[in-house]
Amino acid sequence: MSSKSKGLVTGTDIIMAERNSTGLLMMMLEPTPAIAMTLPAEVREKLAELELELSEGDITQKGYEKKRGKLLAPYIPQIQGVDPSLQTDNRIQTSSQAVLPGSKQNKSRAANSRDERFRSDLHTEAVQAALAKYKERKMPMPSKRRSVLVQSSVEACTPPDTSSASEDEGSLRRQGRLHTTSTPYQGSQSTVEHWFNRVIQGSSTSSSASSTSSHPGGRAAHAAVANANAAVTALADLMAHTQLDNHSAPPDVTGLSERSLHGESPQVGSVRGVPRGFNHASAMETADGVPVNSRVSSKIQQLLNTLKRPKRPPLREFFVDDCEELLDVQQPDPNQPRAEGQQMSPLGGDPLGVGTNWPPSLPAALHRWGTTQPKSPCLTALDNAGKPVYTLTYGKLWTRSVKLAYTLLNKLSTRNEPLLMPGDRVALVFPNNDPVMFMVAFYGCLLAELVPVPIEVPLTRKDAGSQQIGFLLGSCGVTLALTTDACQKGLPKAQTGEVATFKGWPRLLWFVTDGKHVVKPPKDWHPLIREASDDIAYIEYKTSKEGSTMGITVSHSAMLAHCHALTQACGYTEAETITNVLDFKRDSGLWHGVLTSVMNRMHVISIPYSLMKVNPLSWIQKVHMYKARVAVVKSRDMHWSLLAQRDQRDVSLSSLRMLIVADGANPWSISSCDAFLNVFQARGLRPEVICPCASSAEAMTVALRRPPEMGVPPPGKAVLSMGGLSHSVIRVDTEEKLSVLSVQDVGQVMPGAMVCVVRLEGTPYLCQTDEVGEICVSSASTGVAYYGLPGMTKNIFETIPVTLSGAPISDRPFTRTSLLGFIGPDDLVFVVGKMDGLMVVSGRRHNADDVVATALAVEPMKFVYRGRIAVFSVSVLHDERIVVVAEQRPDASEEDSFQWMSRVLQAIDSIHQVGLYCLALVPANTLPKAPLGGIHISETKQRFLEGALHPCNVLMCPHTCVTNLPKPRQKQPEVGPASMIVGNLVAGKRIAQACGRDVSQLEDNDQFLYMQDVLQWRAQATPDHPLFLVLNAKGAVASTASCLQLHKRAERVAVALMEKGRLNTGDHVALVYPPGIDLIATFYGCLYAGCVPVTVRPPHPQNLATTLPTVKMIVEVSKSVCILTTQTIMKLLRSKEAAAAVDVKSWPMVLDTDDLPRKKSPQIYKPPTPEMLAYLDFSVSTTGILAGVKMSHAATSALCRSIKLQCELYPSRQIAICLDPYCGLGFALWCLCSVYSGHQSILVPPLELESSVSLWLSAVSQYKVRVTFCSYSVMEMCTKGLGSQTEALRLRNVNLSCVRTCMVVAEERPRIALTQSFSKIFKDLGLSPRAVSSTFGCRVNVAVCLQGTAGPDPTTVYLDMRALRHDRVRLVERGSPHSLPLMESGKILPGVKVIIANTETKGPLGDSHLGEIWVSSPHNATGYYTVYGEEALHADHFSTKLSFGDTQTVWARTGYLGFLRRTELTDASGERHDALYVVGSLDETLELRGMRYHPIDIETSVIRSHKSIAECAVFTWTNLLVVVVELEGSEQEALDLVALVTNVVLEEHYLIVGVVVVVDPGVIPINSRGEKQRMHLRDGFLADQLDPIYVAYNM
Repeated sequence: MSSKSKGLVTGTDIIMAERNSTGLLMMMLEPTPAIAMTLPAEVREKLAELELELSEGDITQKGYEKKRGKLLAPYIPQIQGVDPSLQTDNRIQTSSQAVLPGSKQNKSRAANSRDERFRSDLHTEAVQAALAKYKERKMPMPSKRRSVLVQSSVEACTPPDTSSASEDEGSLRRQGRLHTTSTPYQGSQSTVEHWFNRVIQGSSTSSSASSTSSHPGGRAAHAAVANANAAVTALADLMAHTQLDNHSAPPDVTGLSERSLHGESPQVGSVRGVPRGFNHASAMETADGVPVNSRVSSKIQQLLNTLKRPKRPPLREFFVDDCEELLDVQQPDPNQPRAEGQQMSPLGGDPLGVGTNWPPSLPAALHRWGTTQPKSPCLTALDNAGKPVYTLTYGKLWTRSVKLAYTLLNKLSTRNEPLLMPGDRVALVFPNNDPVMFMVAFYGCLLAELVPVPIEVPLTRKDAGSQQIGFLLGSCGVTLALTTDACQKGLPKAQTGEVATFKGWPRLLWFVTDGKHVVKPPKDWHPLIREASDDIAYIEYKTSKEGSTMGITVSHSAMLAHCHALTQACGYTEAETITNVLDFKRDSGLWHGVLTSVMNRMHVISIPYSLMKVNPLSWIQKVHMYKARVAVVKSRDMHWSLLAQRDQRDVSLSSLRMLIVADGANPWSISSCDAFLNVFQARGLRPEVICPCASSAEAMTVALRRPPEMGVPPPGKAVLSMGGLSHSVIRVDTEEKLSVLSVQDVGQVMPGAMVCVVRLEGTPYLCQTDEVGEICVSSASTGVAYYGLPGMTKNIFETIPVTLSGAPISDRPFTRTSLLGFIGPDDLVFVVGKMDGLMVVSGRRHNADDVVATALAVEPMKFVYRGRIAVFSVSVLHDERIVVVAEQRPDASEEDSFQWMSRVLQAIDSIHQVGLYCLALVPANTLPKAPLGGIHISETKQRFLEGALHPCNVLMCPHTCVTNLPKPRQKQPEVGPASMIVGNLVAGKRIAQACGRDVSQLEDNDQFLYMQDVLQWRAQATPDHPLFLVLNAKGAVASTASCLQLHKRAERVAVALMEKGRLNTGDHVALVYPPGIDLIATFYGCLYAGCVPVTVRPPHPQNLATTLPTVKMIVEVSKSVCILTTQTIMKLLRSKEAAAAVDVKSWPMVLDTDDLPRKKSPQIYKPPTPEMLAYLDFSVSTTGILAGVKMSHAATSALCRSIKLQCELYPSRQIAICLDPYCGLGFALWCLCSVYSGHQSILVPPLELESSVSLWLSAVSQYKVRVTFCSYSVMEMCTKGLGSQTEALRLRNVNLSCVRTCMVVAEERPRIALTQSFSKIFKDLGLSPRAVSSTFGCRVNVAVCLQGTAGPDPTTVYLDMRALRHDRVRLVERGSPHSLPLMESGKILPGVKVIIANTETKGPLGDSHLGEIWVSSPHNATGYYTVYGEEALHADHFSTKLSFGDTQTVWARTGYLGFLRRTELTDASGERHDALYVVGSLDETLELRGMRYHPIDIETSVIRSHKSIAECAVFTWTNLLVVVVELEGSEQEALDLVALVTNVVLEEHYLIVGVVVVVDPGVIPINSRGEKQRMHLRDGFLADQLDPIYVAYNM
């Protein structure tokens, strides 16, 4: 849908792209600033009323537009014959230039209901223009399972989504079903392209639903499907060409290597995965292996194209991060603005006037007014209806405070000791609607010389930040809390009826200060009224950026001096009336409404927050009613009163001489002030009475604009460049109208104070005049210290600013205010931000409040619920990253959310030139609230980092904002192998090679080369010796076999094979049996008959669809001519269910061996040479490749001999085996070793553990087994299933002290965490911590290492994970950062030689160097057995030679990376012991950014990042890292994981995650050895078969 063809100018695309007529109207009807001023007052009022109706939800958006359109129609100039959309367009384009900074007229109140206080029209214009510049960029939308949609989308004709994940052609079928849906776009653009633009934006709300099902306009679907890929690609190219100005750098998506990721290298010839016929998805694959119908891959394509867009300029410099790993550090831009002004000179306020009748202290003032003017009103309290409830007079305040002081000092005692002594701290817990009780309590404490600590009322035990307040009370040593009767009744109670102890709070005694609990003092008792001293008067709490709570101590003298200064600055006179809307417990509300008011005998009208919520106009009405001279408000109160203009007709603000705006330091206070003035000037408000002030908890009031009667210079405004501010430089912006900040001054310095501005970091040098720094104040009226924190106190309250030459500017200490600003012309103070909201991103400073303002200016539709947005930064990978969390409207659809998110990204990028790291949307009303409204930022940040925010939408953009990743590693030209050896010699390093015991000299029962001969010989020599014992789930013996029984059964099988099966020598026979004696007997039966057995795991009757194809494949690939099995499985193979999964007609001959005739076998086959094939061993590798290896008779016998020697196996021994008997070492231990060595094997089928977890360990204990084998999956089942039951097992007499060695059979890096937790848990049952060890085998040699019974214990080393990525081994101390523990994989078996070779050059490597493990031994397999006969490709896997050094020995390549290290330990032979450490399979490694990663390392980090992640698997797809996590918890946690996963992988691995997929537990496929099948998972993901809960595409 090219915009040109429609005859629109491109600027309107952004409006069109809203695809939503309301958006269009809003834009068209927005009156230009000039018109806004000419609108008659009544129209403006009506508009405001409409506005309110909309924001209150009394009128729909449509109704609102309609009425508004009518109202404005007469005033919008029509240009003859021009499409109105063009006008809009012109307005957008021109208005951004037309607005002059600070021009009065453009401050008319915008006609839309956004959160007004964050608004200056300039900002909105800027945002809209910025967005217009970007047009609409498409990004892949996250896909979400329906159940996760907290707020379901409100599209009218969304058909129900019934599809299941396994419906392969489902998407096509559903599109057909949609033909009949009538489309709401009929009249407009129901063309295929239009529909496509919607689909590609990809709002599929369910992973399994086809894209169409969630959209109207499906009529065109069938036509569109065919073009899907084309369109996506076209779109992608288009996006890639949208060159953004100011960003031009070549893309580095995520790395360099373009390795083909489909199981390449070692096993190319072996068959991959499942044959084509069995897998519907693969039938639709294109050449490069991307399933065509897959929505996932088109989204990934979109993501890649988005990422191709140029980033910020590339960075050059490095810094060294505690090792040689290089992270990029931001190079200062040579063109960045620098401060050019003079050094500033400190600025003093007027001298503090010395009045004649100043009281010597505040209590003295109270005493004076209480006795001389007792009837004079002090404080009027209002109820929620705005009616005055009670007026406290000065007489009453005095007498009640005295009573309370007496009671506190004399009537509270514990064990006859008074509870309180002068100087003790007391908590004041008063609700915001009871200022009277608070004031009495506060002054009561002062008179009793106690220190009040006012805090918020804790409503629940889990209030945000309540724990921190408890910490403050504890550190202040508070034991008593004063409160009101009503409040005490409302507090949460414990069972005893007492007030519950809040989390983290000390034990408190609660005292109710109502009349009946206080005692009248005797006539002769008077409170001591002293002169103001430096003792602590009260403690005010403040919460830091990190969420910790500090108590700021204010002395009596500072309290008094502050009251003096405020009186002088505000020109307070005796008996003035003042309305206070602020919290009277702290900050300006306390300073003006409780302290200074008493000093001047003023009358305070206190407006509670609860009343403001009900009636935002209440404060204005009270000003009118009481003819108040002064009002103390925040910009929020001004903003709220604007929304409620309908009742303003009869109010007058002409009595006000001062409207003190307490948060004048906020960047958005200027627009509230302007908008308020606009409306209320007509009601008698004079512009000059608006007095913004700046204050901080530490320094109290810092600056205040004086009231007009003091003859001060006119107020100032500055329009500053955001870019300049981010470098802490003040530049009045001229050319770039978009990114500017308008600020107003906060007046002059307070009387008696001296102010200077210092640099933020390091030594407090004075700033230059055009530089932003932290404002510092030196005066007698600031706070004194943080209670109990001397170190922080020194930094903040005792700063000594110095000149550039290092000379202190004054001998008085200064207090840091945490306000960022500068001193402007006329000595006016300007504040541009606060330390708390400061975010330093790659060296540039951004203010959280400014980012909030930009985000709120984005949507003309009110998308954010009540303007509730939190912005904070988190530290990831050595830099701050910006996170924006917003509450979304309950009715927002997925599409709205996603569109809003992408536009916020663009606006912030354009205006602040900074990338967002994460944007999260949470349901309305779920962010933690601060006590008086507002969002509790530190708590929100805490929840984000803990994964407890539960967002309903999340967008991570690590690709755009993480610019300090280490440079991708460039491969160096390889050093030749010869120079390597010379280098090693020079360095004194030995070549890394090692071998097990030499077996050539040993004379054992070597006359038996063939297993079948050994069995025959045992059947004659020891016919009744028990060889095998199989246990069932109950722990009872299910079946046994002695030497003779086994021999007899094998003979019967051999006869059946020859007679029934008519098989020839050398034929391959598939044995499909459950674990048991049958499997062993048929194996030897095959050897007796001269056939080659292939053991195959039987299909799972409940899961034929996935397990049967593998059986079929092994049977076909191994060229088996016959299947031996049980009757049950035979029926299963031919069943109807089986026919659905495979072609059952093509099975070879199937024989069941359940009842075989008892015939003597004629002749046992004798192979002509030991090199003949004995059996085939098939196994599916972790990369999903099915590989069968050939084992000769010689290798089989050598394998058994090595194991026998290593484990000291003799006929008198018993070993317990809990392994699958189908391949590798598990098969050898189960079927071969007992026959060879004559020991008894207790066989525990792992499947039985599912119904009885303790089966294996109970058997080990019962039979007093010394040697036992298991797999990692068995160990995991025991650890998880029995972790809490060790006590119960002990009572059942399970004792594991007999175990000398417990070996985990594995083909992977030892899972050290699992083996350690297993050892820890079962230590209680007597398991020796030294018993557990790991083995290592692989396809070319199924047993390279086994711990065995002799030899030193396995050692553990710690590697530097970062060096490992560069293929280097660097040993570090345990616990050092980035360390990775590696356990040795057992001892090298007798007869086995191991060497470490360079993967590229095939040369030998030195000790402790990482390379491929090569192995040479008599029991190596002889080659792969594949159906295609491409053995040539793999010849080097089984017979390869070093390119240098010992070039004669024939080695087999294991395909695993590892290293050898000579230890200090000695072998049995007395030699020093060489330990082999396996790092991981080469096939599995991920090449990203030129470095080599092992998936398990990334997965371990991810699993650690959140308690609900049960399992994780990673793989790469087109250079993007995809992380799949299994969520063990509620689905609402799914989106919490996205950010945590991205963070941890960045922090620990320097990688950017491309896609995060959250799935249900059990989705990640695992093979019988407990290894993850990552490639199967990848195929499932790309074919869209995982039914994920959520898929996040990181931008």
